[in-house]
Amino acid sequence: MRVAVVGMGKMGLLHSSILNAIPDVEVVALCDKSFLLRRFLGKVFKGVKVFKDVNELSKADVDAVYVTTPIPSHYGVAKALYSEGIASNVFVEKTLALNFEQARELRDLAQDYGGVNMVGYVRRFAVTFREAKRLLDEGVIGEPVSFSAYAYSSEFYGVSKGSKVTVPEVGVVRDLGCYAIDLALWFFGELEVLDAEVKAVVSDRSEDSARVEVEASGGLRGEFSFSWCVDKHRMPEAGFVVEGSEGALSVNDDKLELRLKDGSVSRWFRHDLKDTVDFWLGLPEFFREDKHFVDCVVRGCSAEPSFADGAEVDRIIDEIRSRAGRYG
Repeated sequence: MRVAVVGMGKMGLLHSSILNAIPDVEVVALCDKSFLLRRFLGKVFKGVKVFKDVNELSKADVDAVYVTTPIPSHYGVAKALYSEGIASNVFVEKTLALNFEQARELRDLAQDYGGVNMVGYVRRFAVTFREAKRLLDEGVIGEPVSFSAYAYSSEFYGVSKGSKVTVPEVGVVRDLGCYAIDLALWFFGELEVLDAEVKAVVSDRSEDSARVEVEASGGLRGEFSFSWCVDKHRMPEAGFVVEGSEGALSVNDDKLELRLKDGSVSRWFRHDLKDTVDFWLGLPEFFREDKHFVDCVVRGCSAEPSFADGAEVDRIIDEIRSRAGRYG
């Protein structure tokens, strides 16, 4: 399977390295607009074609393309891959697009062109969240009644308003909160945004923290809290507490705890859940994610999370920003 990667920042390098470690997969082309980076890539990745423009990938005869560019460019790059006939098997890092309108168009393009499509919501492949999903599906805590979820990092903790620090223009909800939104959609199904508040901390125009209230089917109520200004979160972290009719479940990137009404308590950490992979780079879930995409391309089956799933996350994000008055 011949793969190209567009955008050779941190995520592009990560996926390229993992893909080359998967049997019968070869990264044959890389694409980045930076001249200096292309020179570096040409020296490090021997025998791999390096291009400046995504349209040049038509010369590489690839089976699939990874899009790991900054979020604002996802739409243009992915659309070009389809319209130029470069590949119909496309992986796009989160979020699928910059807004729901773009995401919906990419979702429809993927459906029209066929092939396998997937969005990089990697936490679906973390052992703790996968086990939480299994327990919820099996009804271990009974019927879910409510949930609270968070996505935090310390990336801008302690940064005062007016500083020269630059925060991502896409805002904390799209950059970080999207992981928790995707997991909630995976756990509970369709969500409706009831209320939202987005606050600026670093600058007057930045979107640095958010509070969101949602409702799922059956009257399930949920709350989200997002911020990249929280202490003691050097590594980004997402987590949930789900209250059910027969107990409660709490889960984050590293730990899962189950408390039932009969008084029993169970805890699992990553190592308890056999968190092993054939090639470990970054976190084990990155290998599982890439292996899932590759296996789906080889077998010709649908991958998850798909562009349709990713578009739903973008719809929720647009709703949050609209409710919070962050448009216009």
